[in-house]
Amino acid sequence: MSLQQTAAGIVGPFDGLDVPWLLRMRAEVRSAHPFLIWAPFDAPARRWSYGEFHERVGALAAGLARRGIRPGEYVLIHLDNCIEALLAWFACVELGAIAVTTNTRSAPAEIAYFADHCGAVAAITEQAYAEIVAQSCSNIRWMAVTSHDAGAAPAQAVSRGDSFESLFADSADRPRRATDPLAPCSVQYTSGTTSRPKAVLWTHANALWGAKINAAHEDLHAGDVHQAYLPLFHTNALAYSMLATLWVGATCVIQPRFSASRFWGVAREHGATWTSTIPFCMKALLEQEIPKDHKFRLWGTAINEPPAFAAFGVKMIGWWGMTETITHGIVGEVDQPNIPMSIGRAAPEYQIRIADDDGRPTEIGDTGNLAIKGIPGLSLFAEYLHNEKATRESFDEHGFFLTGDRVERLQNGFIKFGDRAKDMLKVGGENVAASEIEQVIAVVPGVREAAVVAKKHPMLDEVPVVFIIPHGGVADAAPDLQDRVMAACRKGLADFKLPREIRLVDDMPRSTLEKVAKAELRKMVG
Repeated sequence: MSLQQTAAGIVGPFDGLDVPWLLRMRAEVRSAHPFLIWAPFDAPARRWSYGEFHERVGALAAGLARRGIRPGEYVLIHLDNCIEALLAWFACVELGAIAVTTNTRSAPAEIAYFADHCGAVAAITEQAYAEIVAQSCSNIRWMAVTSHDAGAAPAQAVSRGDSFESLFADSADRPRRATDPLAPCSVQYTSGTTSRPKAVLWTHANALWGAKINAAHEDLHAGDVHQAYLPLFHTNALAYSMLATLWVGATCVIQPRFSASRFWGVAREHGATWTSTIPFCMKALLEQEIPKDHKFRLWGTAINEPPAFAAFGVKMIGWWGMTETITHGIVGEVDQPNIPMSIGRAAPEYQIRIADDDGRPTEIGDTGNLAIKGIPGLSLFAEYLHNEKATRESFDEHGFFLTGDRVERLQNGFIKFGDRAKDMLKVGGENVAASEIEQVIAVVPGVREAAVVAKKHPMLDEVPVVFIIPHGGVADAAPDLQDRVMAACRKGLADFKLPREIRLVDDMPRSTLEKVAKAELRKMVG
């Protein structure tokens, strides 16, 4: 049954609305108010009012249409944080094209997969990635390249592609199309336990849901200034920060990436009141002097009120969410005390289920499998693009989305994160599937078997360690085997997925059916 059929006769919260409506409405009622402040590292900050940004989005949408981009086509946006990334995203969405935001740390093989899988017809990137995108995206019609790399002068001029600036036309010619909240809006590739990342498709209603519900969960208001430095190609910065800011008509300060030494200066200069952060960033900020005059009132992060970060003097709410949920399915209380180190309570917009492996509800103090129920295309993603089987298998017979995460039930409805039931690592905030690394290593000549597990890391939470059984055993392993394994990983994987250690072994601990006992391997890495 299609989303349209499912929704027949149902009046949804975003009937008659879409993402272009939201930006247009804000440009009309808050035209002169700063929407985005671009704060590059080596140049003064640049402000974009709602009115100005809306006009430039229209000019770019008109230009994309002039360049032959049609509704329903996919455009790859391979950019680090910059204003161009958001202009491109909104322009595609206004035109009716689907914005595909990809991780700029991806290896050539990953970029080629993204482009081919979604059928991208064009790509927008920056100088630093122009060569790799051009070589990896063989089926695109054209590529446009920004004049800078996340605000920095490019290391070398690249002659490939058209200039991003040449794409703009007259905003008076901005395309018009029928409003459909269930039309496809954007795609993000997310690591699963299968060999390939899955393409999470959002509708316009999904994006509006993310904007509205994130703003509500975060207690965002029109006077807030939200500081964003996490990558805009992920849900956190895109929806938790930018779209939530847009929903309430507030201001979002965009930095190229996280920088501990620049964080407080930017926060003070622009009066930042809110930020979405991760433990890696907070650990780094503890090494900086914390100014007494900052304006922060709330931070959102993975866990409520972590005692180690009390030094910041800022209320911190925890949360749990996924690309597939667009917002937080579990979230801390803004106006009440939370249990420290919990992730919050079930968000009222969803049904949350915690059950054991046999489907029985877990008791307080027990850990179980986390499942979440919402409405596909509204409060849950529409589908995994071009992968009906994966979409179908990710839901149970009761319509619950199976997250693969495990959580512990605490008192008074609070929930604590447990571990990933799936074979996943969390490397500096990035999800990494062990199987993805293993499949790259498995085809390296001389490797009989490979198993990847997580090793604790003081800054990144976890890093990958690989155990390899060489053909013929360790004694007969080729002396360059580890070098060849690393070379294969660099070619086929993003840098944060690279193993930090390679251990050659003659055998691995086994569980039933001769499966590798990864719990034992984890004990070995400490």
